[in-house]
Amino acid sequence: MKKRPPSGLGGLVYSTNKNISTEREPSTLPPPQQDLRIHLDRLKGNKEVTRIVGFIGKDADLSDLGKLLKSKCGVGGNTKDGVVLLQGDHRDKVLKLLADAGYKAKKAGG
Repeated sequence: MKKRPPSGLGGLVYSTNKNISTEREPSTLPPPQQDLRIHLDRLKGNKEVTRIVGFIGKDADLSDLGKLLKSKCGVGGNTKDGVVLLQGDHRDKVLKLLADAGYKAKKAGG
């Protein structure tokens, strides 16, 4: 039996729900509709990272947001799966930058 290529819909074959989107990549919401959360995490080796979650949109737009934040904070980082990681504790600076860009963002966690 032949294996099917992954559809990106989690194995969904058919549904009567009219609200299910069959797009592989969701369109990017405008900044005022984005609800972003800023976390501080510790990775292996006791290193701190600032994690921004909740981005809904295309990977290219997430990458652009990540590049903007990395350049403004002057640090390295990574973007994938709707998450932006920045090296170090930059929660206050990121919160201000996102607010200036029109995003709804707030700190999360302790």
